[in-house]
Amino acid sequence: HRMFSYISLHWKGEPLVSYETIVNLISKTRTKTGLRIKAKLDKKKYETGKKVSDVEMDKINLSYHKIQPDLNYTICPTPTKEK
Repeated sequence: HRMFSYISLHWKGEPLVSYETIVNLISKTRTKTGLRIKAKLDKKKYETGKKVSDVEMDKINLSYHKIQPDLNYTICPTPTKEK
């Protein structure tokens, strides 16, 4: 994401003591050209431990990058069948 470097520069040296602090620092980040970020804390509880089968994984359209493909990849839209 192209804003990560700006976020990192903005909160440089700030103690990240709470989620509120983090969200506030992200929300106050601006670029020289005026780009800014809207941020809010997602408090929803998500199910953990969900297993994805090999068949389901094979259906995901992944494009692996040349550098560290195990860590760098793009999830591409899966083509749909036309009716």
